[in-house]
Formats: sequence, C-alpha cells, structure tokens
Amino acid sequence: MEQDNKFDQIKDNKYRSSILTNGLERTGQRALLYSVGLDEEDMKKPLIAVVSSFNEIVAGHIHMREIADYVKQGVRDAGGVPRELETIAICDGLCQGHMGMRYPLPSRELIADSIEMMVESHQFDAMVLIPGCDKIVPGMIMAAARLDIPAIVVTSGPMLPGNFKGNSNFCSSELREYSGQVQVGKMTLDELHAAERAALPTAGTCAHMGTANSMACIVEALGLTLPGCGSSAAVSNNKRLLAKQSGRRIVKMLEEGLTARKILTREALLNAISATMATGASSNAVLHLMAIAKEADVDLTLDDFDRLSREVPFICNLQPSGKYPLVALDACGGVPAVLKAIESKLKPNHMTVTGYTIVENIKDTPVVENDVLYPLSAPKNPEGGLAVLYGNLAPKGAVVKQSGVTKSMHYFKGIAKVFNSMEEANEAVRSDTIKKGDVLVIRYEGPKGGPGMREMLMTTAMIMGRGLGESCALITDGRFSGATHGPCIGHISPEAAAGGPIAFVEDGDSIIIDIPNRSLILEVSEEELAKRRKNWKPIERPMKPALAKYASRVSSADTGAVML
Repeated sequence: MEQDNKFDQIKDNKYRSSILTNGLERTGQRALLYSVGLDEEDMKKPLIAVVSSFNEIVAGHIHMREIADYVKQGVRDAGGVPRELETIAICDGLCQGHMGMRYPLPSRELIADSIEMMVESHQFDAMVLIPGCDKIVPGMIMAAARLDIPAIVVTSGPMLPGNFKGNSNFCSSELREYSGQVQVGKMTLDELHAAERAALPTAGTCAHMGTANSMACIVEALGLTLPGCGSSAAVSNNKRLLAKQSGRRIVKMLEEGLTARKILTREALLNAISATMATGASSNAVLHLMAIAKEADVDLTLDDFDRLSREVPFICNLQPSGKYPLVALDACGGVPAVLKAIESKLKPNHMTVTGYTIVENIKDTPVVENDVLYPLSAPKNPEGGLAVLYGNLAPKGAVVKQSGVTKSMHYFKGIAKVFNSMEEANEAVRSDTIKKGDVLVIRYEGPKGGPGMREMLMTTAMIMGRGLGESCALITDGRFSGATHGPCIGHISPEAAAGGPIAFVEDGDSIIIDIPNRSLILEVSEEELAKRRKNWKPIERPMKPALAKYASRVSSADTGAVML
C-alpha cells in the first residue's frame, strides 16, 4: 500500500496532467514521459503545451521555432514543463489565383480539431498558442474556446515593409496590383521583378493590415495576448521578450484558474469588433469572429458588426485602406493606443490574460493623435472599416470593406457580367472585356460551392492595377484577401450553390450597390427570378476527399462558414 501511495503523490491532483503521472497503474505513461526527457521533478510540475505552426514554406511561420524557444524559457522560469507541438499552416498568398485557395478556410477547422486532439489526448494543463497567418490565428483561438483551459497567444508578428523606388512603406498589397499595370503598359517586367525582390524583406506576416495582421490585432483586442503583442514585429527583440513573458504568464494563469472562456465573453467579441472597425481590418475578420463566438457559445450576428460599424469610426491610416504598414502603428503604441483612442466605445469589464480588464490594461497608455492614428473627434472615416449590406441579392447579408472604397463608389449602379469561377473572371479582365460601368459577378465560390470560399485577390488586384477601381465593382459569394481594396463585396449569402439569388443573375442585369444605405439590389422582378429558378441546377465540381467532407458540412458565410 505504501508503494501505491508513493505514486499517488507525484503531482497535485488539481492539474489535469496528473492523470498521466499519478497512481500505480500509470507506470506505462511515466515510462513514456521518461523517454522524452522528463524526470521525477518534471513530473511534479504543470504540463504546458506550446503550440506553434512552424513550417519552412510560409514567411509568417518560418521563424516560429525561435519564438517557441523563448516561450519555453518563460514556462520553465515560472515552474512549468513546456512541450512543443505543431499544427499545419497554409499561406494564402501562395494560394492566390489557383485551386489551392480552396484549402485555407477549411484548414481553420482542421487546426482547431488537431489542437483539441493533441491537448485532450495528452491532458495538458494549459497552452501557449503561436499562430501567424490568416486562418491559423482563428483556428487556434477556436480550439482555446472549445477546450476552455488557460491559454495565451503569441502572434508571429508583422514583417518589416520593403523599400521600392524610395517608398520605404512598400507592402505586398501594392505589389499585387503591379501585374495589372504591366498588362496595360504602365510598368515594365524588369520593374515588376525588382518590386518582387523588394516587397517582403524579412520573416513575418505581410506588412500591411491584411488578414494575418488583422487577426493578430483582433486577438489582442479579445484580451488573449499580452499588450503590444499584436503589432510587435517578427524580427524585433520585443517579440522575443513578449514570448518569454507569455510563457511565464501562462503558468500564473493556470494557478489563477483564468481559462479561455472567462476571457472570450460577448463583451470581448464586441470589443474585438470595435477594434476591427477602428483599424480597417480584413473582411475575413467577420467569418473568424463568428466562428470563435460559436466555439465560445457566445451569441453573435452580422447585425452586431453593422451596428458597431455605425458607432466606431475608422481611425487607422494603414495599408491597404491607408498609407502605412503595421509597424508604423506599433511605433505609435500598437493596439493599446488604438484601444485608448476608442476607450469610450469599449465594454469595460472584459477580462484579459493579464488578469486585468481591457480598460485597466490601457489606464496608463498615452493618447496618440497623428497621421497614423487619428482621434475619434476627427476620424479618417466617420464609420467603421466594414459594412454589412442586405437586399434581394443578399437576403442574409454581404460584407464590404468600406474603408477601402473611394467615396465616389459608395453608390454605384452597373451592369452585370457573370462568371461561374474566379478563373473565368480573371481571363475576362486580362482580355480587356471588362469595361467602365461593369459589375463582375463571381459565383459558385462560396463555402459549399467553391468549395472553400476562395479569395478573389488576383481579380481585384488586376482591376485596381488597370485603373478600374472607380468605374467597376465586383460582387461574389466568395471572399477577399485582407490586401483587397476597392468596390468589392463578398460573403454574399445565401451562396449560389445553396440557391441564393446570386445564382440567378444574368449578363446585362442591373445591380445597385448602396453602401451608405447598406443595400445590394438586383433590379430584376421577383416574377422573373422565379422563372429563372425553375430550371436552375447548381454547378458541381470534382473535389478531393478533404474538400468533399468540408462541403458536406459547412455552414453559410453569414454564420461564419463553420462546420455543422
């Protein structure tokens, strides 16, 4: 009996991981822990998962082993035992313009599932999440909400901007439009090649306020990172210090019982939406915040986004809706400075990983007013960065990044040119068949119809590069990159594959886009639409097993394109 008691007392039973170490019958588990380098002293300590998405093909992830090393150092300093594991990470930028873009959004669910499987299987006590690019950040947060154990996030960090022809704020959001300039003779191939070499000079997420950096800032606004982490550059010493501090902090959070759902409340989600509006963040943030809310059992709808869009103005002069890269915001105080600027709009009792509320975190943050961060009293735009449109073309809603649309295009009436895939639309743009006054309609690119809800960045970049951004518009049941700007409306719900009205648009139909009045109207009678619907059959595409599984279970974009 004494022998049994010896094994019973290895680790305090308050730790989940004690199920691996305590008890005579856990001899096999203890042997396996010895085999990976743990000793008797380690087995007494909490077991902390350090979950990164390192790989050697994605710029936002290639430096993550170093960041993870700093996190692990912090965990050890605080008395925990860190064990590193990795998830997949897809680069949206490398996927642009081809069938590979069908995979990034489905990967979000796979990332959440894989973390659930690893953490639950091995009964980790807490976790530090190290995500970088677009879908990895929300995928990891979804897992944190689902598991509801202590979790803290250390985002990858933005890369430094490039320098091209004297423009020291050069970002890949500008580069994407240069192909269109080459096609119309505004730029040479040699100039394009030089720009490619200059655009992405360091490791890190793309330097502008694309989806990756949008989600990094949003996760800080959610309260899941230490203050300043979201905008801290990938190559900076501050990122490494924050990583080490986060490793120390997660052990304290475990002792305090501060779990993910105590942070991911409705107030947190609303504060994150407010930050989204203030920063001009990516329209993909809508999908991801809805998915996070579902995992946290928080009620969130498109109406919350549009209501806060009218209340919280756009105040950050960041590319692609403005002038500067994200590191310029970091130099002004980062996300804490943004939160300070919109403090009057925040829900004040929202708890964060620091153990303090979001308002307590920014108590001593100075107010900044300059060309990067505008004041509430004189914003860059009186409304938030995103707007939700409704109408007979989008009965369940559509999303536009209004901060990236010139005022002259906030109301636009044009003639439909309809395409059943992104490739068809791209070819039409290349062949000069898109003219002033056209509305490109790209359908069967939604969550089910794509499947995978591809980004239309290549199409929008060519349109903008050709100088059509103030004379043409684009609508789709797909989505857009955070690098997109211009009159581009996505997430149209219901999608074409589900029999939404976008499936029945024909060449020559008149479409009205009215952002101020939040409407998207197809000027076709209900009687005519009913006739078109009678003979309709959805387009079906061949797909590999992973996408087929996704298409069979995914929800509509208006609910976050989550798995049902």
